[in-house]
Amino acid sequence: MEQSISSLYLHREILISIKLPVHYNEERQYPLLLVNDGQDFEALRINHILADLQINQLIEPVIVVGIHAGTDRLQEYGTVCKPDYAHRGSKAGATTDFVLKELLPYLNEHYPVDNNDIAYAGFSLGGLMALDMVWNHPDIFSKTGIFSGALWWRQKALDAGYRDVDRIMHEQIRNSHTKPDLKFWFQTGTNDETDDRDHDGIIDSIQDTLECIAELERKGFVWGKDIKYCETPGGEHNPETWSREMPNFLIWAFGKNNA
Repeated sequence: MEQSISSLYLHREILISIKLPVHYNEERQYPLLLVNDGQDFEALRINHILADLQINQLIEPVIVVGIHAGTDRLQEYGTVCKPDYAHRGSKAGATTDFVLKELLPYLNEHYPVDNNDIAYAGFSLGGLMALDMVWNHPDIFSKTGIFSGALWWRQKALDAGYRDVDRIMHEQIRNSHTKPDLKFWFQTGTNDETDDRDHDGIIDSIQDTLECIAELERKGFVWGKDIKYCETPGGEHNPETWSREMPNFLIWAFGKNNA
């Protein structure tokens, strides 16, 4: 089902798609998964994937909420600490306020959400936004899924003296003085793009993802325990690839045997 929330922070109506668990029961609490770019749920085959995993008892029942992006997506998604070199992401702070101060209170009022188990996922720029949100609010979120994340997000253009230290999300993790209690799932496809800015034979999306993971490892997060990386052979930057990997993410995040 779809519902609309009027946001004082984003100054528009936000459409959300809500997928309730199979055999939904208002008398029990459910984990919650927020997903950016909820307008792509049909292309991602979310309904089919969720039903199949739950009917086959591969995941715990979960409430999934897709947040539809607006026409100003390039401004509403990004990193709150700063916009990128082209001043994109200037409204990421407003998106964060919408999620924390409007969406989550709305969901808690209308649905039996287990606030101890809230995950956030996204694709491309929406994946960057999900990671930024979870990293900065570990008191709210427990885990995140980043599909083909726009981890190249940088404060200098390539032709303006760019260095790898200019990647904003990497810098944010590197400069953090804490190690929040979080878990991370990253995915990239081997055909996610063709760009290779340093000509090392590794496409930028894979390099940026692996080097973001390396920053997390330097903070003490453990590969295989706190961090899961999925590299999709032949995977492209599109909903078809992300749909193919969605079951893996959902089993990682909400699998029956994960307790």
